[in-house]
Amino acid sequence: MPNILVIGSLNADLVVRAPHFPQPGETISGDDLHIIPGGKGANQAVAAARQGASVAMLGRVGNDSFGPFLLDSLKSDSVDITHVHTDDSATGTAIIVVDANGQNSIVLSAGANGKVSPADVDHASDLSPSLILLQLEIPTLTVLHAAQVAKQNNIRVILNPAPAKSLPDELIALVDFIIPNETELSLLTGLEVKDISSAEQAAKILLDRGAKHVIVTLGSKGALFVSDKQVTHIEAYSINVVDTTAAGDAFIGGFASALLRGLEIEEAVKYANACGALAATKFGAQPSLPTKEETEKFIS
Repeated sequence: MPNILVIGSLNADLVVRAPHFPQPGETISGDDLHIIPGGKGANQAVAAARQGASVAMLGRVGNDSFGPFLLDSLKSDSVDITHVHTDDSATGTAIIVVDANGQNSIVLSAGANGKVSPADVDHASDLSPSLILLQLEIPTLTVLHAAQVAKQNNIRVILNPAPAKSLPDELIALVDFIIPNETELSLLTGLEVKDISSAEQAAKILLDRGAKHVIVTLGSKGALFVSDKQVTHIEAYSINVVDTTAAGDAFIGGFASALLRGLEIEEAVKYANACGALAATKFGAQPSLPTKEETEKFIS
């Protein structure tokens, strides 16, 4: 039985490197097009599986050539795809431009991800994971339903509120860990997050709205763990950034796997920081996600 269930998106990432992001009306030359398996849900499933967790994925792909490509990729990392359905629509895609500094600009087309429903969640009742991972590339209604079902069954939930959008307090209160980045935290709280102190203020707004544990990923500034009992800033690892795509997903997969191994929250955040750092040193989404062996070697 899988101990982590990821309910979320599967995308084909169409990636081009360019010297800078094009201005409106501007045509620029980029490198060759790369088609890479991605989607926040699938990335987090692979990230956790490479860290040694037993993982199942729930979601939808389309009836096109990208569907089998994404499913084969998950299978190659031993992710259980029993609950990934094929829909009569296009597979989700992400058009990604990566600039010379490794920063990315992304346009998402939801495709089949937009059809993942509360009924899909109910059909997976044969699974009894210890942890459920959720993101926002599928309908919010489905995410809320998954969190409600998890609560009824005493299953811990990690929510990555990405892509950024406003959320009902009910959802925030249902999850055990909410893990936004600075942009997502700003949008969730209406407070501009620009440094560690404003991140702490904004995280406390989420606590007031019912959040139990808030972990803010701060890129080169590390991560901030905030609960009603403590505020801890965890330093980042120093690396040469190649591509930040999926670094956040690597963080979440690493954090989930570390929690399951019984690490305390603070130690799990440190471990997750290492996973995110390693992912940013490589190009692409799933190809950049580190294994448990790579992470342990990097930390030591």
